[in-house]
Amino acid sequence: MSETQATTTPLRRQPVQQRSAKRVEQMLDASAELIDEVGYDALTTTLIAKRAGVAVGSLYQFFPDKRAVVRALTQRNLDRFVQAVSERLSREDPGHWWAVVDSVLDIYLEMHRTVPGFSKVHFGDVVDRQLLDDSRDNNRVIADSLADLVGKYIDLNTPRLSLAMTVAIEAADGLLKLAFHRDPQGDAEIVGETKHLIKGYLASRLGE
Repeated sequence: MSETQATTTPLRRQPVQQRSAKRVEQMLDASAELIDEVGYDALTTTLIAKRAGVAVGSLYQFFPDKRAVVRALTQRNLDRFVQAVSERLSREDPGHWWAVVDSVLDIYLEMHRTVPGFSKVHFGDVVDRQLLDDSRDNNRVIADSLADLVGKYIDLNTPRLSLAMTVAIEAADGLLKLAFHRDPQGDAEIVGETKHLIKGYLASRLGE
């Protein structure tokens, strides 16, 4: 199982037919739009079903409650985030891990600005610190995923890299929340300081 995958699925059953898979995607898209409009607390399965153009009973075939819907949405966002980072690193083949930091943070910032619902729930902490995985907190899931990916570019044993990534992500998470609190597009000065801080920390752990 991929490190980006949760230990248990939020889906009651996996969509087998293409039509069912498309319906699930519509539900996730609808929940993302509604989170932007009304927030997670006001979100309901009835609202999601209505926006998606499906019966509530159809939604319950796949999801037991709104938390499960948002968990699936968050997992989809994480999968797309890791895929975007992977594609950029493969395309640009960074010569230094500092470029990896820039790529990771730039992709996160772009998702925050453009992906529906992402700015409100991020990778799930607004809902539950263990939304993505019952045995790991959300930032640890992200750190493990990135450590596997970045390990292809940094010659370092995985446990040490994973710990360094966990600390860096926790620090970046708090600072970027501040950046977006100050400016809906992300305060440029705070973003710049975040990159500087993360690079300095990782340099002390991974070397220049």
